[in-house]
Amino acid sequence: MRASLLQIAVDPDETVADRRERVAELVRAERDADLVVLPELWPVGAFAYESFADEAEPLEGPTHEVMSKAARDAGVWLHAGSIVERDPDGPLYNTSLVFSPAGELVSAYRKIHRFGFDKGEAVMMAPGQELATVRLPALTLGLGTCYDLRFPELFRGLVDAGAQAFVVPAGWPERRRAHWTLLARARAVENQAYMLACGTAGTHADVEQAGHSIVVDPWGEVLAEAGAGEETLRVELDPEKVTVTRDQFPALKDRLLGLAPPRTPR
Repeated sequence: MRASLLQIAVDPDETVADRRERVAELVRAERDADLVVLPELWPVGAFAYESFADEAEPLEGPTHEVMSKAARDAGVWLHAGSIVERDPDGPLYNTSLVFSPAGELVSAYRKIHRFGFDKGEAVMMAPGQELATVRLPALTLGLGTCYDLRFPELFRGLVDAGAQAFVVPAGWPERRRAHWTLLARARAVENQAYMLACGTAGTHADVEQAGHSIVVDPWGEVLAEAGAGEETLRVELDPEKVTVTRDQFPALKDRLLGLAPPRTPR
C-alpha cells in the first residue's frame, strides 16, 4: 500500500482559495498512491484563531468540493486534513474530511481534544464526541488530530474499534517538535499500528511550525520523516506487518481493563 503525506506550507500571503487549488493539484500529482494525507487546518492555519470565524465553512463547503474532486481525479483515498467547520446549529468544530477514490465523503471526524487550555481552539471550538475509523481495502484507519496525540486512551479506543494504522494531521509548533516525534512513535509502539502523522510547514500567526511529518511502523521504526519545509513523503506500507507484529509480540492481549481504584490507606 502506497501512502503520500503532503506537508503543506501555510503562507499568510496566499489566499485560502488559492491554497485550496494549489493543494488540489498536489493531490492530483499523487495518482500513483493509494492514500494521500494532508495536515490539520491547512486552509487557514492551526494558530490563526482570529480567522476561524471568517473562514469557517459547512461540512460540504468549498474545501469539500475541491478535495472531493481532487480525490476523484487522482483515484486515491484522501484524508484531506481538517477544516474549521461551522455546524448549522452554530458551533465551530475542527473537522477532518476523508474521501474515497470516487470522491465520496466517507468520514468527518470532529477533533475531540482541543488545544489552548483557556484560549484559542479550546474556547472557540466545540469538542467532537465520537471516535472515527475508515476501512480501506488493505487497512483500517483510526483518526486523530494534532493535540489528540497526547491522549493514549483515544488510540486504545481506536485499536478496539479495529484500527491498524493511525492518521494524525497536525499544526504542531516547532518549539515542541521533540514531543511530536516521541508521541508519534509511542502511539505506534504501544498499539502495534502504523502511524502517519502529517504536519504543516512555515510560520503562520507568528507560530513557527514543526514540519517533520513522520511515518512509523508497528514496531516503532521510522520509515520516513520530512524536514521543516513543504515536502511530500512517499512510503510503502505492508498491511501484513500489523498482523505479524501483533502475533509475534502479543502485548495487546495482556491488557488488564476495569481494575479497581487504589484502596485508601487506613
